[in-house]
Amino acid sequence: MKNLDLVILAGGKGSRIKNFLKNNPKPMMKFHKISFLQYLINNYSKYPIKNIYILTGYRSNQIHKKFHNKIYNFSKIICLREKKPMGTGGALNLLKNKDIKDFLLINGDTIFDINLISFFRSLKKSKLGSIALCSNKKNVNNYKLNNLSIYKNIIKYNKKSNLMNGGTYLFNKRILKLVPNRECSLEKDILPKIIKKKLITGRVFNNFFLDIGTPKYLKSSSNELKKIYMKPAVFLDRDGVINYDKGYVFKKKDFKFRKGVIKGLKYLIKKNYHLFVVTNQAGIAKGFYKEKDLENLHFFLKHYLLKKKILFDDVQYCPFHHKGKINKYKKRSSLRKPNNQMIKNIFKNWLIDKRKSFMIGDKISDKKCAHKSELKFYFAKDNFYEQVKKIIR
Repeated sequence: MKNLDLVILAGGKGSRIKNFLKNNPKPMMKFHKISFLQYLINNYSKYPIKNIYILTGYRSNQIHKKFHNKIYNFSKIICLREKKPMGTGGALNLLKNKDIKDFLLINGDTIFDINLISFFRSLKKSKLGSIALCSNKKNVNNYKLNNLSIYKNIIKYNKKSNLMNGGTYLFNKRILKLVPNRECSLEKDILPKIIKKKLITGRVFNNFFLDIGTPKYLKSSSNELKKIYMKPAVFLDRDGVINYDKGYVFKKKDFKFRKGVIKGLKYLIKKNYHLFVVTNQAGIAKGFYKEKDLENLHFFLKHYLLKKKILFDDVQYCPFHHKGKINKYKKRSSLRKPNNQMIKNIFKNWLIDKRKSFMIGDKISDKKCAHKSELKFYFAKDNFYEQVKKIIR
């Protein structure tokens, strides 16, 4: 899977649920103190996504203040505001002057938690895009691009089909040339023409689907999100726990996984754990390497681990040190362990069952950080897989 960008349509007014919004834009509605938009960003930033573009409109200031120019798991968020309502199709004009890659497109009020590796394979070079389909039983109130089917990997209309558009698309960036500079609908004006020309592929998924855009489904959203995303978590220091600590590791050739790590991470995923990394990276402050070097290493790791069906939900790092040589990073920080701001940041943005969660580190500073966070702590042992298996049992 190559690097992609992600585009989130977040400009609608949410007219059907306006009585529930309390002057908030629809994607900023909170469930268990976490905005719906944050759930989406959590869901996708664990993949090799370089940039996340949020296309905003109605009450956009809230979204810009919260997310613009922020970085989540090495994915940069860029908020783009439309000057007037342009619809789900016209809003894509905001991307035309950006150096955008092929991109995923999702709605800011829908989660369709699909396997992106499988979805990526459904897009053919000669086509303009691919649509993730689901059963229309998932949401009978969605009438946009209903009654679709797939024949030889190509999307077509079929009145007898019970499949519908799942609101998740993978587009070749060439599709932007077909977007008119006016208000229009992606579902009504653009995609039907592409479907008739047999230029779009598709794949059917039966994964978790949630649309908060109607009162009926909004009422059950809180319980549904908790059911899917509330999990125990394992917090891992990096050097000395995941990889051998050779001192300021930032090059691919120096990053070597410790014994049992790959098998252990797969085991944790099988047991339905969130995976988080919290790592001090004082080498940045001391001038041994740059933040860009750290980013490049972790994008390499995202690709490498994705092939093994392993995804880290988030990676938090502290580039600061009070004895640093680089002025930008020369300071004390609550992020740096033994402080626990990195873990606090994760608690704020994720649903975590703390009772079953734990942390593994290799230093006293890791242990102190875990205790401040009220997490069980274990020092790293020789075989990571054997250790986590014993902890969970």
